[in-house]
Amino acid sequence: MYSPLIQSANWYSVQAWALEQTSHGTWLLEPASLSRRLAQYCQHFTVTVLTQTIISNGTLSVMERQLLGDSDCLEREVILYGDQQPWVFARTLIPMTTLSGKEQDLVDLGNSPLGYRVFNNKNSRRDALEVANLATPQQPLWARRSRLWINDKPMLVAELFLIQSPVYAKEKGC
Repeated sequence: MYSPLIQSANWYSVQAWALEQTSHGTWLLEPASLSRRLAQYCQHFTVTVLTQTIISNGTLSVMERQLLGDSDCLEREVILYGDQQPWVFARTLIPMTTLSGKEQDLVDLGNSPLGYRVFNNKNSRRDALEVANLATPQQPLWARRSRLWINDKPMLVAELFLIQSPVYAKEKGC
């Protein structure tokens, strides 16, 4: 349901938005693990895997190929829940070339958050951060996409902040 929405997003550099002055901007610009940050806002943080499959490099967008290279990818789609409320839909593309050496275990994450694994490594970083506003007249709906590196191996994560996410708490007057 969310995958086509995030795949059809128009992504913009963070400089195109004045995000620093907004409550949602701190979430969109989060440099570390989004999962760890979300877990601070609930009693029970969980991840549910929707799909995990190998996809051909030819099915990736031009920008995804530019960011990841020419390898086929493991595509992982999950929902992050806080106290059983869906907060974030995430789509991760992990090139098969990344799934070697110490990073082989990324295939076996199951219901463990990707952010816990990636940002548990001192050789991890985030770059190529972009944001999208998929708003309806009734509701803002923000997304971000960034490339994560672990031991100099890339992956691409796109995250859609769902309506019940704490990202929107201040905007709702909570």
